[in-house]
Amino acid sequence: MTIHPTDVPDPTDVPDTTDVTVNVAEADDPTAALIFELTRRGLTIAVAESLTGGALAAEFIRIPGASVVVAGGIVAYQTELKHTLLGVDPALLSANGPVDPEVARQMAAGARRRLTLGGRGADIGIATTGVAGPDPQGDRQPGTVYLGLSIGAESTAVLLALTGDRAAIRAKTVRAAVEAVGGLIATIPTE
Repeated sequence: MTIHPTDVPDPTDVPDTTDVTVNVAEADDPTAALIFELTRRGLTIAVAESLTGGALAAEFIRIPGASVVVAGGIVAYQTELKHTLLGVDPALLSANGPVDPEVARQMAAGARRRLTLGGRGADIGIATTGVAGPDPQGDRQPGTVYLGLSIGAESTAVLLALTGDRAAIRAKTVRAAVEAVGGLIATIPTE
């Protein structure tokens, strides 16, 4: 089955991983390519968001067939929720605030742990935390964003220094997150 952006899947039809095929050359869509590759490799992904407020999860879910790989998303916009929902160390949040590379790593790992399917955590976690503006947050200027990535026992953070208004910073963060996950899975050997 070839999936096109105009296709609307039947919500009662729960596809297995062999049900989803995206013609990447025709799609010319990095998110569609990512969902295709996650599906092909049998990997699931969980999302934890702060400054993007659900936009990253919505970007993944925009692709028909994404339900095969997207476990879900947690929007932890308020600092306290990063601890209560995602398990981020409260001492870290108190000392460094929410815009911090270790906070991003812990958010990504927390999303994998909290968004379990059939008792199994997601294979990949992606998190966004940063300052979209228009005002600075503490000593962090608008455009300072950290992506957290978690897979296996490893977690990493990517610093983004973005420009533009609030909407542009949020949109660029979503695009960068899609690219970061694509880069991460490209490093995983296929079986």
